[in-house]
Amino acid sequence: MTKVIGLTGGIGSGKTTIAKMFADYGIPIYIADDEAKKLMQSEVIVTAIRNAFGNAIFDEEKLNRGKLAAIVFKDAEKLEILNKIVHPEVKKHFENWLAEKQDFDYVIYEAAILFESGRYKDCDLIITVIAPLALRIERVKLRDQTTEEEITNRIKMQWNDLQRSEKSNFIINNVDLREVKQEIVKILKILNIKQNDS
Repeated sequence: MTKVIGLTGGIGSGKTTIAKMFADYGIPIYIADDEAKKLMQSEVIVTAIRNAFGNAIFDEEKLNRGKLAAIVFKDAEKLEILNKIVHPEVKKHFENWLAEKQDFDYVIYEAAILFESGRYKDCDLIITVIAPLALRIERVKLRDQTTEEEITNRIKMQWNDLQRSEKSNFIINNVDLREVKQEIVKILKILNIKQNDS
């Protein structure tokens, strides 16, 4: 039976980059945030979001994710409402994806809020990615063209590194890519995963 490795970390920690490094070793990866963005274009989710948050977050029938983010990342209750709409659909989508990956010993499920959503309970083991806060903020500023205040609001809505680390099997400190690769190789050895490209 295929085992699920949960890969998580705070915003800007570089977890998606690290997931892709695992993919280089032939491990299938599921990026939950990317899939959620795609699923948020489906009629079912769009209708539920409109019912919950109103028309103000839509530009000519198209969901404006920036407007939605501005609401939910300042209000924990509204974020919870959004998560209850989106997460069940992501879970269903992942289960269908996983059913097609039964030839693999492991897959990676990468999600920012793995613990907060309760999805960690469905994982066989967990890797947390950490990085210094200043570096994380800088990465997100460059990636999302957003303000420090908006990034800080998102960080406040997530578990901190200590909380995540206490519930994880492995921790990767994502500062130096060479060291990160060494950590990944160590994890692959511990899990007895063949390293195709090494």
